[in-house]
Amino acid sequence: MSTILTKENIQLNVQLANKEEAIRKTGEILVEKGYVAADYIEKMLEREELTSTYMGNFVAIPHGTEDAKELVKESGLSIIQVPAGVDFGDGNMVKVLIGIAGKNNEHLDILSQIAIVCSEEENIEKIVEAKDAQTILDLFEEVN
Repeated sequence: MSTILTKENIQLNVQLANKEEAIRKTGEILVEKGYVAADYIEKMLEREELTSTYMGNFVAIPHGTEDAKELVKESGLSIIQVPAGVDFGDGNMVKVLIGIAGKNNEHLDILSQIAIVCSEEENIEKIVEAKDAQTILDLFEEVN
């Protein structure tokens, strides 16, 4: 996951007012790092309207709709740590946002790696409590 996830793609101690701001911020990192075109953020918001990307365990995985594929330049991830949490509706608090941009069919591999990391509650706690980006990066690199 070396070029898909780097320390620069991880933001710690972020305060977010609401779900839309959370999704935009997650997408902005993907845009800034050159993984996706700017329009991808709107597709992430559209996706959220279809069905929530809240996965349980304080984790949400915002990503674009099916038709957003042509906006993806290369596969990439963004991770935002929100220790205070952000409300994703229905009482679901999110403390870890993982933005995904998958080129071709790579998003399935990326999702399976994220699922492995996030299936362990202790890993979520480590991400929420991490004091530096390297700690989070190490968790994801252990999966590879």
